Amino acid sequence: MKQRPRRLRRTPALREAVAETRVSAAQLIQPHFVIPGDGDSVAVDAMPGIERTPVAALTRSVGADLELGIASVLLFGVGGAKDDRASAASDPDGLIPGAVRELKSAFGDDLTVMTDVCLCGATSSGHCGVLDGNGHVANDESLPILAAAALSHAQAGADFVAPSDMMDGRVAAIRQALDEDGFTDTSICSYSTKFASAFYGPFREAADSAPQEGDRRSYQMDPRNGREALRESLLDVEEGADMLMVKPALAYLDVIAAIAAESLVPVTAYNVSGEYSMVKAAAEKGWIEESALVPEILTGMARAGADLIFTYHAREALAQSWLA
Repeated sequence: MKQRPRRLRRTPALREAVAETRVSAAQLIQPHFVIPGDGDSVAVDAMPGIERTPVAALTRSVGADLELGIASVLLFGVGGAKDDRASAASDPDGLIPGAVRELKSAFGDDLTVMTDVCLCGATSSGHCGVLDGNGHVANDESLPILAAAALSHAQAGADFVAPSDMMDGRVAAIRQALDEDGFTDTSICSYSTKFASAFYGPFREAADSAPQEGDRRSYQMDPRNGREALRESLLDVEEGADMLMVKPALAYLDVIAAIAAESLVPVTAYNVSGEYSMVKAAAEKGWIEESALVPEILTGMARAGADLIFTYHAREALAQSWLA
């Protein structure tokens, strides 16, 4: 009888030595919700442990995170002015450019600053692009506004701009605007695969970004389409994207794997608000052990092919040594 192959008997030290996938602090990116003013941070009810943070408090928080090893952040602006043309999105003295300047002044090249580029926080409609006369998102009209917004972030010192709007052609428009203004070293992390997902609910509370009417399914991706996700990602690379993002992550590990297998640029996963809040809610009920589940989730994303992971759990995972 043919002998059955035996599994390697592993001591704890050997388990660590032969582990195929590891997640380190350098791979984690902490998102932040930035608000105007210099008052206190405001808790996000739907995301326990996450706050909307004014710039002064943001600098202190990011400094503490740097000591944990979190050297990359993603900034979302919350609470700015809104109008039909998203005028505030490209204001060089706006909330996000101001936050970028403060962070780069405080931490320089020790910190990688990424900025979310979208119009949903600056449009009266709450949509990610401006609307035409019929109430539909006008893709091509939105491109120069998005490019101007990205440029204002680059001028403030952002290392990466991260367009999340899902307008066709926005990576090329942003790359052209950056290059023409001399910001050839400012990189683009494209939300190349952003699905029209139900996992975004807590984020929309945190960012005050829900559409006033309708939804975003006309420009975000259909969750049923995997091949389209690969096509969109490779097109963004052709347009000049330096990194790609899949958002959400947990229900789309197959998409992460498919893109990572084809892409020659780094691939990132966004462990989104709904994924975070589900873990928090279950842990609060005592149904799961958060300290064990979070590393398992993050490792699954890395094993699927994510080089970097945007996650609201970054700070807690490192502070509590969950990844050790």
